[in-house]
Amino acid sequence: MKYKIEKACGKPAYLQLYNQLRNDIVSKIMAPGSKMPSKRLLAEELGISVVTAEHAYAMLCDEGYVTAKERSGYFVCRDQAVFSSAAPTFFQPHIAKKQKTPGASDNADFPFSAYAKTIRRVLSEYGEKILVKTPGKGSIELQNAVRDYLARVRGITVSSEQIVIGSGAEYLYTLITQIFSRNTVYGIESPSYEKIEQIYRANGVRYEKLELKGDGITSFALKNSNAEILHVTPFHSYPSGISASASKRAEYVEWACSKNGYIIEDDYESEFSVFAKPADTIYSIAPEGRVIYVNTFSRSLSAAMRIGYMVLPENLLEVYEKKLGFKSCTVPTFDQYILAEFINSGELERRINRTRRKYRKLKEKS
Repeated sequence: MKYKIEKACGKPAYLQLYNQLRNDIVSKIMAPGSKMPSKRLLAEELGISVVTAEHAYAMLCDEGYVTAKERSGYFVCRDQAVFSSAAPTFFQPHIAKKQKTPGASDNADFPFSAYAKTIRRVLSEYGEKILVKTPGKGSIELQNAVRDYLARVRGITVSSEQIVIGSGAEYLYTLITQIFSRNTVYGIESPSYEKIEQIYRANGVRYEKLELKGDGITSFALKNSNAEILHVTPFHSYPSGISASASKRAEYVEWACSKNGYIIEDDYESEFSVFAKPADTIYSIAPEGRVIYVNTFSRSLSAAMRIGYMVLPENLLEVYEKKLGFKSCTVPTFDQYILAEFINSGELERRINRTRRKYRKLKEKS
């Protein structure tokens, strides 16, 4: 068997196995519908426990790469034609999501001490620099911090130039509508977060509601849509709670390629997956130039901190500069430097990891 577990690499055995199996599925070395090696065979060949192999398969099932059949084993279901209609499940504790006025409980775990230290450090080290206006797409310090963070946490490798900083996702959605022609048709999930539809309506652009079921937007709705840009929240759509499976994410990518269109991927709350490795982003599996990635720090820090970012494909950078290069960044310079330092110091990831551990314990008790 070609799979190997490297004990000295520092990664858990189940995660190493998951990555190797997933790579074979994505590259179609394991054909859609084919049977996967049994847990016991993997355990014997690799010198790991059956529980370890089972954990790797559980992650593949949760992300929609394989499906388990009782008394038969695991089968590849990456292809839409063989994909089960059952939706993948992600544990989501009761969280006040996208609410207008955050309550005290939302800020109960906020790292005030670490954030205060960061503020003092920025004041001391940056001095009068905090009074200087930053470029329109944001300060290079925060762009670099977000760039490195995405590479570490989400497996997204981009240049700082591709990152645009703005005051929340709603503002960034508006910028996107100004990049494209007013005649462009957008496809949005139905149901979806109400402000998405409100923003498109307020900006006078055309949009279609595409039925959301099971594991994402239905194949029928995609096929029959006139949309040129698809706006999706694949990790955990609100208010339905639906998470797009791996095969559905691949279907979105195929749709964009066939339409010569774009995907707006709102990756809201993905950092809080209870699994060691969150599901792959659409951005990371799509050909270059098809996906605009959007995320904010509303959940990872606080909804009161209106700071978000989007990653533009390189083929849209020139268009952005021509149409929107005159705009000023809507996030105060001081706040950008604080967030950049907070990310670079590792405090943001420590906060996320503490929250994920809390959610994982809740999952184990449920």
